[in-house]
Amino acid sequence: MEMEMEMEMEGDNMSDEVNEVALRLKELRESCGMEAGELAVQIGIPPDVYKSYEESGQDIPISVLYKVVNIFNVDLTELLTGSAPKLDAYCVVRDGEGLSIDRYPGYSFKSVAFNFLHRKMEPLIVDVEYEGDNAHTSLVTHTGQEFNYIIAGSIKLTLGKKEITLSTGDSCYFNPMIPHGQKAVSERARFLTVILE
Repeated sequence: MEMEMEMEMEGDNMSDEVNEVALRLKELRESCGMEAGELAVQIGIPPDVYKSYEESGQDIPISVLYKVVNIFNVDLTELLTGSAPKLDAYCVVRDGEGLSIDRYPGYSFKSVAFNFLHRKMEPLIVDVEYEGDNAHTSLVTHTGQEFNYIIAGSIKLTLGKKEITLSTGDSCYFNPMIPHGQKAVSERARFLTVILE
């Protein structure tokens, strides 16, 4: 019973955070004088899909968030938390800390440089739940470059039509304009992804 209450409270907190991101997304767009349909075109998604992100905040791909912050020239941390990064010499993030970015079911992202001002790279620790051998891999694209380093377990990296299995200690540096996605192979996996936008 106590565990169920904790999980329910955790779910409520995540729901509140997701709603706050959706509200900040809408406020940012409106304060910049842009219509939802116009932003959707710039991002490269259908207007009704974009509007659903602003209405519910659910399942906003991280690639969409990157495109929004690049269009409006704001920091991802600001969009996610409502606060601007403050550090410009160094940023230490202790084990278990970091800014959680839960965008998809089964994936957990944690920003480990969220408080560094004007960062050029976005390092994230990603935990991926195993969802079965036949689980669908959602593919995304974004500008820049991306690096994945496997910390624990194994992932299958889909890169265009190629599938690459990466295990603990393996890494891959790639062009993220190629449709790509990762899924756990046989157990929960954890990897570091560093995205240079």
